[in-house]
Amino acid sequence: MNYRTPSSRVAAVMEARNALLASRRAVLTTHLNADGDGAGSEGALASWLRANGTEAWIINPTPFPDSFRFLVEAEEWVIEAGSSRARDLCGSADLAIVLDTGEVPRIGRVRDLIRDLPTLVVDHHPPGDRAIGGISVRDSTACATGELVYDLISAAKGPWTEHVALGIYVAILTDTGGFRFTNATPASHLIAADLIDRGVNPETTYERIYGSAPLRRFELLKEALDTLEQDVDAGVAWMVVPTEAYDRVGATPEDLEGMVDVPRTIAGTKVALLFRGTSTGDIKVSFRSSGEVDVNALARRWDGGGHVKASGATLPGPMERAKEEVLSVTRDVLAAAMQGATS
Repeated sequence: MNYRTPSSRVAAVMEARNALLASRRAVLTTHLNADGDGAGSEGALASWLRANGTEAWIINPTPFPDSFRFLVEAEEWVIEAGSSRARDLCGSADLAIVLDTGEVPRIGRVRDLIRDLPTLVVDHHPPGDRAIGGISVRDSTACATGELVYDLISAAKGPWTEHVALGIYVAILTDTGGFRFTNATPASHLIAADLIDRGVNPETTYERIYGSAPLRRFELLKEALDTLEQDVDAGVAWMVVPTEAYDRVGATPEDLEGMVDVPRTIAGTKVALLFRGTSTGDIKVSFRSSGEVDVNALARRWDGGGHVKASGATLPGPMERAKEEVLSVTRDVLAAAMQGATS
């Protein structure tokens, strides 16, 4: 059984491929606090563009995660968004490529840098209210944005550099939770098999992603566990990342990766929540669903979004008020879902 790009996606993929091949200087970006899918897709596409003779630069709204730096072939390809270099590169670019998001608020300060550029969006999230315009390859049935990048590079018949294969593999590996989530489709496994055949080493890649966490991540988790609670009747569990502990251990957003899975894995939990404060006083909330509840729809109540089973939102502080509001709405949504299931 070989993987084939779904027929419903082919026309969009070909249009995007042509735009990429026509570009001579491209800037790539992704959402705030890039994850493995965003960073992996950027690293893969930048390597492919460079191999085709196109200048490619990565300019993200927040710093490129240290844990994913190995996905970028050359350190100098990553440019800080607030620098004059970023402004100059965007001013001379002929294409902006937005990966793993398709919404204006999610690219932060990069929006002003690329506002006047022809834009290509490659994303697998459900569409939101403030879509970025331009050419697009958007398909929420894809397991990850990395799957769509695989389609693009396959349509161009390569070249398949080491970093192209590695970036796409990491994008799919991380967004499927190590092939544990429901988006771990037959397509995701077929693509992974092809990338392994092209030289990706699953063991060393797993070690770099999941087997080398800094001690501060566990120091932070230890303190967050003191806040762990569950409403058994409602089916919701939650945890708070103490701001003082976050600052004290010198944590970064990367250190929160996967932390919401702690309340998620408690027996009886249908929706898990992780709360953390920010330097601006806002409260970030991560939503995870273990059942039928659409947490993308839930997060959109606060102008957030993401996936049906994994989403996020930001609310004004203070923490207790935000936590009370989110828990109240979540309980109501869970109660309505339960009532609908029994009616």
